[in-house]
Amino acid sequence: MSNSMSTTEKLNNSRKKMAIFPWIVCGLGALFYTYEYILRISPSVMSTELMQAYGISAGAFGNLIAFYYYAYSPMQLPVGLLVDRYGPRRLLTLACIVCAIGSYLFASSGHIGVAGFGRFLVGFGSAFAFVGVLKLATIWLPPERFAMVAGLTGALGSIGALVGDNVLSGVVAQMGWRSTVMITAVLGIVIAVVILLVVRDSRSSKAKALDRRTSKVDMAEVLRGMFVVLKNPYIWINGMIGCLLYLPATAFAEAWGIPYFRAAQHFSTHEANYAVSAVFLGFTIGGPLMGWFSDKLHNRRVPMLIGGVIAAACMFIILYVPALPVAAVYGLMLLLGLAFGSQVIVFAVARDISTKESAGTSLAVTNMLIMLGGVVFQPMIGMLLDMGWTGEIINNIHIYTPENYRLAITSIPICILLGTGLILILKETYHNDHEEYNPS
Repeated sequence: MSNSMSTTEKLNNSRKKMAIFPWIVCGLGALFYTYEYILRISPSVMSTELMQAYGISAGAFGNLIAFYYYAYSPMQLPVGLLVDRYGPRRLLTLACIVCAIGSYLFASSGHIGVAGFGRFLVGFGSAFAFVGVLKLATIWLPPERFAMVAGLTGALGSIGALVGDNVLSGVVAQMGWRSTVMITAVLGIVIAVVILLVVRDSRSSKAKALDRRTSKVDMAEVLRGMFVVLKNPYIWINGMIGCLLYLPATAFAEAWGIPYFRAAQHFSTHEANYAVSAVFLGFTIGGPLMGWFSDKLHNRRVPMLIGGVIAAACMFIILYVPALPVAAVYGLMLLLGLAFGSQVIVFAVARDISTKESAGTSLAVTNMLIMLGGVVFQPMIGMLLDMGWTGEIINNIHIYTPENYRLAITSIPICILLGTGLILILKETYHNDHEEYNPS
């Protein structure tokens, strides 16, 4: 009897481990994404120290940290191809090591050119993070959990931003920026080792055989897979929807939100910072919540439509309702983050309309298109501000009126509504059988 109970307990324990292991695998991929997000925003908490160390202006500082994006954005397409071909385990391990090497160069160099190359390496390695997590979810989790995982991963990125802003600033104050960046380099090596030891590319016990089969690249096959993805117009439409719904983060919260609140709403610096932080907090909650809602509703389009309309409405209220109390602005910014959290569902749509073999490429193209929002709209809003500028300069600072800001930033809610309209073009994709997507 005791032997029978022992066998039953062992079977139950084994089943529990098998149920938990896929989440551990995806969780480690998400940990790397959180880590790279901390690296992405880390220069912002040490800007004064960096400019002092290298004797550079703000413009040169902006160019220095932009080396991250010079690598990250163009790498999205080949990242998808590589993840589809080699599997995420080896690539995430190597990518994490590259991030660590880049951080080491950034911390140890006394020359700005080498520091810029270090940031380039960080961007290069970081390019594998988000797509790698989603590929792991495609392999290890059922389709009805995919949207939630995409949302949770995006939320962890926001948490990484909050950690970078708060924890790193304290460490920099205590230890200096070089020691702080060196700590992140060591952390990258630790994460890389854990990923190598734990993560697997297949649920099957024949994973080693799979590794051997994928060790040689058939370039013709890779290019055919890329062509299949790129020729699908709905991949591009879906990516543009994600780009436009994500503008409250890339164009507003990350660039023009704080200047707007200080100039147009007359907020203090702390009040403006808290208002922008409320967006990231909202997205941290809204991403996984909207993903869960999509899976629960068995529908991709409806949550995105709801989120797009609410996000645009929040921005119009923030921009055009006069004399809003500070607390009301915080609440609206939190609701804005919750609403545009529906943007994460575009990754589930990208998965739905692609085959399992091309999922990495589809997700990478989608992520690349979303990243273009910051590339295009951050400078565009600046150009719109300059078009309305009256020529006033105080202490070598260009002064823009509240009306300048409102007119320039109004492009964001307008484009959110445009993205919401594009959702209507997509056919519902929930539980698509991963055949080639047919909108008819």
